[in-house]
Amino acid sequence: MSDFKALIECESFSQDPESLARSAQLVSRIGTGLLGAAPHIIETDSHPHVLWRFGTGPRKVVLIGHHDTVWPTGTLAEFPYSVADGVVRGPGADDMKGGLLIALYAMARLRDERGNLDGVSILITGDEELGSPGSRQIIEDEARGAKAALVFESGAPDGGVKIARKGVAIYSLEVTGLAAHAGVEPEKGINATIEVANQVVKIAELHDPSVGTSVVPTLMHSGSTTNTVPAKAVVGVDSRAASVTEQERIDAILSTLSPTVAGAKVDVRGGINRAPLEEKMAMGLYARAQRLSAHLGHPPLRSVAVGGGSDGNFTAGVGTPTIDGLGTVGGGSHARTEHALQLWIPRRVELTTALVGELLAEDEPPAQD
Repeated sequence: MSDFKALIECESFSQDPESLARSAQLVSRIGTGLLGAAPHIIETDSHPHVLWRFGTGPRKVVLIGHHDTVWPTGTLAEFPYSVADGVVRGPGADDMKGGLLIALYAMARLRDERGNLDGVSILITGDEELGSPGSRQIIEDEARGAKAALVFESGAPDGGVKIARKGVAIYSLEVTGLAAHAGVEPEKGINATIEVANQVVKIAELHDPSVGTSVVPTLMHSGSTTNTVPAKAVVGVDSRAASVTEQERIDAILSTLSPTVAGAKVDVRGGINRAPLEEKMAMGLYARAQRLSAHLGHPPLRSVAVGGGSDGNFTAGVGTPTIDGLGTVGGGSHARTEHALQLWIPRRVELTTALVGELLAEDEPPAQD
């Protein structure tokens, strides 16, 4: 548990470059000690990403985690690392410093068993909590063509793994009208508030939970003063969909919204951020994991589908079979109740070791008599 303690106590807020640099160096030192090889540290926009690549051939299995957290630097003083009754607490315990350690410890064990990790990559990014703006290309390049991508976000409270995540799209709808005095000559204005209100009604009608689609108007601002016809208005839209087809359908509709108020202009910016991790991309790996989990004597391995996105959306988006939620089992991510259960950590190490070992063994030539 000393490595877990060290990682939690090395704060790594996504928007603090100095803390991220310290965290990346710590991840590098821990991993180097376990794996017998130093990683490459790739920096994008002051966010360091830690990458181990074993062997020179094509990637076979890619393990993905992140070392940044949502917790501002200084949180540790009020929410310190602690262990009591088999529960580890602290900022990043479940999301996802425990998960990245599971990946590293599992690969150290597999290296001891096999003698090498040829074809394996381990990528620990530093900007996932911001939406992975700098690491997305690295993730996609590393995963493209691999047999499997394993993502070490936290699992479900009962130990289930995540076999589906909704795709995420973020939009900003901006309306341009024309200002005029609201009391003297309102007829000379073009009211952006009325236009944005009409658009919000249209957008809300796209929401369809029956097919797993959410389209939610969120933050909105309009006008400048109470006695002026509003010339500008803007509303944010958060859209999530369970399938690529549905995500693209919503994107097409939002991109072609037209004004309802004469003279108003409507501009939709943004778009699809992450494609869905669809179940079909995970089911083969999930079946393997279920079988191996049972063989190891673990509780029955269940699965869940969730609405939030992860870097697994990116790996699935480039066509790589992907399973998520192989990290710690606990809860409270992004809250002061964040915790990880010690009982599940060795189980996850065992499962990951077995899963990657089986995937690598399939590509090996049969032993000669």
